[in-house]
Amino acid sequence: MSSDNLKITGPKVAGANEILTEGALKFVAEIEARFGVRRRELMAARAEVQRGFDKGLLPDFLPETAEVRAREWHVRPAPEALLDRRIEITGPVDRKMVINALNSGANCFMADFEDSSTPTWENMIRGQINLRDAAHGTISFTNPDTGKQYALSDETAALLVRPRGLHMLEQHVRLDGKPISAGFFDFALFLFHSAEKQVKRGVGPYFYLPKMEHHLEARLWEDVIAFAEDHLSLARGTVRVTVLIETITAAFQMDEILYELRDHIVGLNCGRWDYIFNFIKRFACRRDFVLPDRAGVGMDQHFLKSYSQLLIKTCHRRGAHAMGGMAAQIPIKGDAAANAAAIAKVKADKEREAKNGHDGTWVAHPGLIPTVREVFDRVMPGPNQLFNARADVDVTPRDLLDVPEGVITEAGVRSNISVGLMYVSAWLSGMGCVPIHHLMEDAATAEISRTQLWQWRTHGAKLDDDRLIDAALLEALIGEEVAALQAQEFTGRERLDDAVCLFTKLVMDESLEEFLTTPAYDLVLSYEGAA
Repeated sequence: MSSDNLKITGPKVAGANEILTEGALKFVAEIEARFGVRRRELMAARAEVQRGFDKGLLPDFLPETAEVRAREWHVRPAPEALLDRRIEITGPVDRKMVINALNSGANCFMADFEDSSTPTWENMIRGQINLRDAAHGTISFTNPDTGKQYALSDETAALLVRPRGLHMLEQHVRLDGKPISAGFFDFALFLFHSAEKQVKRGVGPYFYLPKMEHHLEARLWEDVIAFAEDHLSLARGTVRVTVLIETITAAFQMDEILYELRDHIVGLNCGRWDYIFNFIKRFACRRDFVLPDRAGVGMDQHFLKSYSQLLIKTCHRRGAHAMGGMAAQIPIKGDAAANAAAIAKVKADKEREAKNGHDGTWVAHPGLIPTVREVFDRVMPGPNQLFNARADVDVTPRDLLDVPEGVITEAGVRSNISVGLMYVSAWLSGMGCVPIHHLMEDAATAEISRTQLWQWRTHGAKLDDDRLIDAALLEALIGEEVAALQAQEFTGRERLDDAVCLFTKLVMDESLEEFLTTPAYDLVLSYEGAA
């Protein structure tokens, strides 16, 4: 299957011909041909910024864009379907999950090709089929084991789609022999097959854009979107996007990101778990940026509180929604006390967000929706809080770079090892979103786990009992945790050996890998080749 110089090399997937049509492939090829070089240049620029951080430089508000921050301007007003976003549920693009999420009672559903989905060719193509059917309002599913049928309710959540990040490649699609941008591929296919139908239904093609690190990356996406709208004869502003602020450099450029995307953007989101991962990664070579146990790095820490409140102030000044972070808890069956404690933690977190001025928030499980809705309905009776200017907030670079204090415990090290290994095992088996210890985990979980272990080992951090975290200690603890996992059943158990090899290498390497999903994707490709 090909279009001009675009070649598809993925294995056969039922229904792929409905998605990989000649028109769709030409659209994908045109976007890659026009914007692929710029994307690659921007990824090289990320590496250059990292080299500066490794030498001791720190991020700051950009002097060359001071005028953008100082001037008064607003983004295009949100469409009616996105005026009230108080509860958004997220999840992978599995067919049954898509139906359940759309029927969950949330205001919006973010269907995720990125951190919640292993990018096997089958997952990506079936996901496109599922989202096309969802956008057309025709999606249904019958469980082959039970015969239970799933269909859309009369009222459903607004659909938003998260394509993969700009750093990711789709190795199964090549233009002139080179793999294309995975993000462009995901964006273009969904837009091509769904935009016209969505517009006729009175909604629009809505997206979440992940892992952005610079306002020039926002400008790239703006140009891609504008080209796509023109190509498909869509009015300017038909496509609407929300950007996840998941990186420390993006936190210093929120005004600029909103400005570059002002014809299409409706808000920013506190992608807090990836933000913690990025904070560790960007300053991994600095001894003075060593973080404590993951459990001790919560939104009450000054650097995270500052990031959240700056996002609210920036968004509301520009007429954009400020979305809160993920509640990853899962209702705990069979333990009423533990479940009550988990729900209380969710409630406290969402009360903090709502009272601070967030316009909505994320949940990973429909069982949390009633709790979160009660909080936001009580604190935010209107559709949003754009009126809350947060004039009291004054965030400096020092605030955003304030390193939290705390201890590193053996339990924290073991948790990073165990959870990281279980998640990578699941990811390699094709499941990118899995419940672990009553939390719904995605790729950010393993990223925090392995970067913390690398950081602690590299800088010779000490446990609270004064033991040195070195290679010998980590090897011993990894061995013990692997032995414990070998006696358990969990998602991806059959990939545990590969997960151990990959995770251990990432933790022990001299240099820190940018994203664990890059070498993990190579393993997934090898499995497909073996099949």
